[in-house]
Amino acid sequence: MGPFKEALEAATGETFEFFPVNSRTAAAEALRAETVDFVVSGPAEYVVINKLTNATPLIGLGRPDYHCAIVVRADSGINLPADLEGRKVAFGDIGSTSNMLCPMQVLADHGIDPVNDIEKIHTSGNIAHEALKAGDVDAIGTNATSWMEGARAADDSVPYGFFKVIARSGDLPNDMIMVGAHVPSEAAEAVRTAILENKESIIAGIVSNEENEKYRDMDLVAIEDGAYDYVRSMYSNAGFPQFDAFIGD
Repeated sequence: MGPFKEALEAATGETFEFFPVNSRTAAAEALRAETVDFVVSGPAEYVVINKLTNATPLIGLGRPDYHCAIVVRADSGINLPADLEGRKVAFGDIGSTSNMLCPMQVLADHGIDPVNDIEKIHTSGNIAHEALKAGDVDAIGTNATSWMEGARAADDSVPYGFFKVIARSGDLPNDMIMVGAHVPSEAAEAVRTAILENKESIIAGIVSNEENEKYRDMDLVAIEDGAYDYVRSMYSNAGFPQFDAFIGD
C-alpha cells in the first residue's frame, strides 16, 4: 500500500499512517475507540461496522465486473435456480460478499430459501470447481469473474461449455474507504474531494502492486450508505437479519 499512501498524501496535503489489522472485528474496535479515522473495507464488512460504529462510506473503490453467479454442469438438467431445491450447493468463505452472501441472495431472488431449501457447504473456490466437475455438488455460488479468470480458465480437462451459469447478480456495491463517526464532516469532505480530484494518481498507486489485482481498471466514486441496502438484504436471506456481527468470526 506504499504507493497508495504516497499518492493520498500528495493529493490531500495530509499525513496518513497506514497499518493492517488482524481481523474485521479489530477494525471495528479501532474505529469505535477512535484509534483509526478511515478503514478500507468490503461491502459485507461495512454493513456490520456501520451498525457497530456508525462509520459511513467516503469513497467507493469501483471494481469492474464485480458480481456473483450460480454455476452448474451443462449436462445436469438444472436450468433454473428453482431446480436446485433439495440439492447440494457449494459456496466460498463464510461471510464473503461475492462468494457466499451474494449467491445466496441470488437464490432468494429466484424463490429459493438458501437456508432451508438447499444443502449448502463452504469450501475454497478451486475445491468447489473440482467438486462441481466431478458431480459431488450440483452447483457453486461464486464470484463470477474470479471463477472465470481463475479455476475455469486454468482447467483444460473439459470443454469450456462443460459449465453454464443459470443466474447472476447485478454488479455489487463497491468496496470502500469508510470514515469514522468521530471525524469532523468538514475534514472527511476535504479528503473525499481531494481523492476525487486526483483519482488518476491514487488509482495508479493502488493498482501498482499485484496484490491489488482485483482493482485493475477500477474507478473511484462518491457513494452513500443506501447503496448497501442490498447487502443488508443478503444478510437477512442468509439467516443473519441483525447484521451486527461478522459471520464466521
